Amino acid sequence: MGTIIGTVFGAMLILLASGLKLDREYQRGVIFRLGRASGIRGPGLYWVIPVVDQKVQVDVRTRTVNIEPQETVTADSVTIRVNAVLYYRILDPSKAINRVENFEMAVYQIALTTLRNVVGQNILDDVLQNRDKINIKVQEIVDEITEPWGIVIERVEMKDVEIPPGMQRAMAKEAEAIREKRARLIKAAAEQEASLKLAEASQNISANPAALELRRLQMLTEIGAENNTTTIVMMPSDFINAAKRIAEPHPNITPTPTAQPFNPEVLLNTRQPEEHDR
Repeated sequence: MGTIIGTVFGAMLILLASGLKLDREYQRGVIFRLGRASGIRGPGLYWVIPVVDQKVQVDVRTRTVNIEPQETVTADSVTIRVNAVLYYRILDPSKAINRVENFEMAVYQIALTTLRNVVGQNILDDVLQNRDKINIKVQEIVDEITEPWGIVIERVEMKDVEIPPGMQRAMAKEAEAIREKRARLIKAAAEQEASLKLAEASQNISANPAALELRRLQMLTEIGAENNTTTIVMMPSDFINAAKRIAEPHPNITPTPTAQPFNPEVLLNTRQPEEHDR
């Protein structure tokens, strides 16, 4: 009799011990009592009614989903391949278990479809330059759909955009043309600014001619700064102007006639008549 009582008591202890459950800090237990949801338990150690209660464990940490590359057509009819990363977290474990069969697959599929649709509504330039806007748009749409499931979408990030090689070459040519245009505009602006500075400098030098000579001397020092064997001597402009004035004839001085060349015919025509001619 005592053996039977001990066996029954041991079985009861084992049965009661089987009701002890332990969940970690990032885990929650959804309890079903006789098939009906009775609440959420955890984290830590707790006890449920054996056989009557059943527990489904849910991880409430942020999950990372890699959306595989997929082909899509943009609004300007360019076929590209895009992939992204999705971050989501379970806020209500009971809704995530009871309202959707497989919340992991459901979130992945809805993110995949939404990303393709949003990218298809934008042109290629917007996809490449305004990724943040596309990410926010995808996040808002997916979060609105998953909210009844007790799931919040924390972030959506596009990782890569693959463009056809032909389109890459066309975009490279366009970028090169834009940069060349920018370089020409900058050069033209520099020339305009330099011309204004040169005009201002010419006015200052014309007001003070000695400034021109000082500038020439400064250029000599700049030329001889390096290991150079060439020596350049600059003549002041006053010397050159004086030399020009000396070379020019004075208006009050009559020029000396130059000697005429010897011509024998002149002598023949001017000879004296001989005696028989008289």
